[in-house]
Amino acid sequence: MQPENHYWIKRWSEDYFAVNPLGHVVVKPTRQKAEGDLYGLMKSLVAQGIDAPILIRFNGIIRDRLHTLNSAFQNAIQEFNYRNTHRMVFPIKVNPQRHMIETMLEAGRLYTLGLEVGSKPELIAVLTLENIPESMLLCNGYKDAEYISLALMASKLGRQTLIIIEQAYELKLVLDTAAQLGVDPQIGFRMKLSNPGSGRWKSSGGEHSKFGLFAHEIVSCIEMLQAQEKTHLVKLLHFHLGSQITTIESIKKALQEAAKMYTELANMLPFLSFFDVGGGLAVDYDGSKSATDSSMNYSIEEYARDVVYIIGEACLAAGVADPVIITEAGRALVAHHSVLVIEVIDVTAPPTSKENWKILEHPALLKTLNELEAELSLKNCRETFHDVMELKNRILEEFIYGKLNLKERAYAEKMTQLLLAKIRTFYQQLRQIPEELEELDKILLETYFCNFSVFQSLADSWGIGQLFPIMPIHRLDENPTHQAILADLTCDSDGKIDTFIGDQATTKYLKLHTYTGEPYYLGIFLVGAYQEILGDLHNLFGDTNVVHAEVAENGQWELSRLVEGDTVEEVLHYEQYNTEKIMTQLHTLIELSLRVGRITLTESAEVKKKFKQSLESYTYLVV
Repeated sequence: MQPENHYWIKRWSEDYFAVNPLGHVVVKPTRQKAEGDLYGLMKSLVAQGIDAPILIRFNGIIRDRLHTLNSAFQNAIQEFNYRNTHRMVFPIKVNPQRHMIETMLEAGRLYTLGLEVGSKPELIAVLTLENIPESMLLCNGYKDAEYISLALMASKLGRQTLIIIEQAYELKLVLDTAAQLGVDPQIGFRMKLSNPGSGRWKSSGGEHSKFGLFAHEIVSCIEMLQAQEKTHLVKLLHFHLGSQITTIESIKKALQEAAKMYTELANMLPFLSFFDVGGGLAVDYDGSKSATDSSMNYSIEEYARDVVYIIGEACLAAGVADPVIITEAGRALVAHHSVLVIEVIDVTAPPTSKENWKILEHPALLKTLNELEAELSLKNCRETFHDVMELKNRILEEFIYGKLNLKERAYAEKMTQLLLAKIRTFYQQLRQIPEELEELDKILLETYFCNFSVFQSLADSWGIGQLFPIMPIHRLDENPTHQAILADLTCDSDGKIDTFIGDQATTKYLKLHTYTGEPYYLGIFLVGAYQEILGDLHNLFGDTNVVHAEVAENGQWELSRLVEGDTVEEVLHYEQYNTEKIMTQLHTLIELSLRVGRITLTESAEVKKKFKQSLESYTYLVV
């Protein structure tokens, strides 16, 4: 099997990534001919003093994702003779990093891309960003008077702001605040669906969802507006089925319910003209094109056709004008554009040869192990496995009861591992693979230690078991022979990745190459959605270095932005440590140590210098 196929890159990459004849991963932002060598980029960055881990953002992929989604809807509109248009709105909670949002807005200018915010801080973050004429600013989330005031002021500053009513109490608050400011608000209703979604976040939809108005609450809100002759303020109906919706059937059911609600409301609200179908457009992380939590059983094109067709047919049947369709795809727009590149720094592996120890008195157990090794063959490998597993338990017992000393136990453990490794090579030659092979693989798993933090850079991997494609970015012209899991730098047992994309199902190991001590880089792909903002400071590992890269037509890399990762001083500041006070306390300790003769003046100067350098350094290892 070719290494390119082994990591199933053609399945999950959407043609944004491939492998070149050198065995290097290449990036193809437009999915066309122009491609850049990812390993070559990493070598260039390291030569410039930009150390791994590095998060690399490919702005060209964002542009292509916007084009792909827009084209899918424009084609569907033309196919079904839909009598209005489609607008994209990006929910910034998915990735609120300023440089990414600026890239999104620049790329989205062609499509009148809008933004969705879900909190007062998010609103403030984007309020002064360059406005795309006629773009929409949707305000979701829990609201107080200050949030609403800011949203209304945004409309005075030229933003097309719509405040989405998600809880019944918000309508009165919006009307009262608008009256005080002398502003006519634009309002939307978020409906609560009866049908839940599918996948890991299916509880985001349905009757027990966190946000949204029941039908009777929407009617009560309309009655309040009618009493004040303000039904003209309602411009939009919104629903949200949840993130990463895995099945198209769930989307169709939700659309049918919501489309009926829209046509009913259109007869009561004369200025209703926007239908926001929310987010949920999934990403096929494992490439299986299935209904599993990390996949999707539909395409962007199928999604667009179903949205347009169902809304158009409902409006046609009800004699209602087709609304402007708004989608809030987030994950589907940005997941592919970021790759986290990490470096392997150490490996724990089963022994490959016997220790040349001279043990004066070989206990019977050690002699048995030596005999099993000498007699091991394809014919008896299964029986030998059973014998070794029994001896494995006896090793511990005999050590506890004093029948084996420490050196003998160490020898026995190493012999056991060596035997099991040899048995596995015989198992792989058998016509019928024994069921014990799975157990054997678990015992012999190697751990590749990598310079990164799962908690900072892959929060969803740790928190909810999200799958991400992982593979070496070079040496793919070699056959990977080691079955491994990945461990990070944190002193937490959860700081590891031990579930990976497989052929038909997930696997408990990743095939990797022999670690020689030379730089060995792994890429963790499709991390552009949620991972940066959800990351935490476990063990005080901060944000990684970030690079924005563009691929020129000739395959050369152009770096548009470099965002340096957190220093030790910065993460200490996040946790309320004052570095000036720390240095003062250090000086006190040094003076005390000088007085009692623990250090010399030269050593004290070196301590101060090293401490200051460490405060200014990257929180990750400098390999």
